[in-house]
Amino acid sequence: MYDLIIIGAGPAGLTSALYALRANKKVLILEAKSYGGQIINASNIENYPGIPSISGFDFATNLYNQVKDLGGEILYEPVTHITSDREVTTSKNTYQVKSIIIATGTNRKKLNLPNEEELTGKGVSYCATCDGNFFKGKDVAVIGGGNTALEDALYLANLAHTVYLIHRRDEFRGEAKYVEELKNKPNVKLVLNATIKALNGTDKLESITTNNEKISVQGLFIAIGGEPQTEAFSNVVDLDENGYIISLDGVHTKTKGIYVAGDVRVKELRQLTTAVSDGSLAATIAIKEME
Repeated sequence: MYDLIIIGAGPAGLTSALYALRANKKVLILEAKSYGGQIINASNIENYPGIPSISGFDFATNLYNQVKDLGGEILYEPVTHITSDREVTTSKNTYQVKSIIIATGTNRKKLNLPNEEELTGKGVSYCATCDGNFFKGKDVAVIGGGNTALEDALYLANLAHTVYLIHRRDEFRGEAKYVEELKNKPNVKLVLNATIKALNGTDKLESITTNNEKISVQGLFIAIGGEPQTEAFSNVVDLDENGYIISLDGVHTKTKGIYVAGDVRVKELRQLTTAVSDGSLAATIAIKEME
């Protein structure tokens, strides 16, 4: 029997595992896709204390290897259901465990426009660092107003001929430093107070239509935020109107022995620093309260 099952192998989940393993607990991490979470797609991290600059892939891989070196067990099995007596069901197995930490993070939001699914992989992408190389010397657009969108635009500015950064407001939510860098890039064009209304093209993306104009681009990178992955847990946790897990103290859910960490919970700031903070605190409290 495992002492702790952690659902999700992003920074919060892996940090939870690190703390639990160092406390000599038997830990299983269950992940639906791949380790690293959203941070693995970040081209460069410059706001993590003590590390001036590191790629998201390198950061996630270092943390993953640190957990593996301590004997952490990671299985790639999507969790489909958990119960209040801490039984975890996946697509392959069922596990009984003393405590659970939910750290499933978020998935990238879609525009939900006609043609979006058909053009995904044919010009439409949700990961600039994954697919940016395909658009060297071409015209591309990024949609979004947070740090992810700003970082994507900066990354693409070094590859593409022109980058259109589209945002529905006249000010960005992301860091002012990134905004200033983008304004100084001659091949970046800010398209403000604009929303995308249509994706044009049959076999590949040819242009996008906003509420103001039609823009010819070969690539569109969608960075409009995330959607929490909480469908499998709604019977044992309270969710807000957007599907995030409610926890008054940032760790405990409404069910004894089930905790939450990282971007999947209701919180003010979703950053790498807060994810690892959540993970360390959730593991420490779970161990302290473990039956």
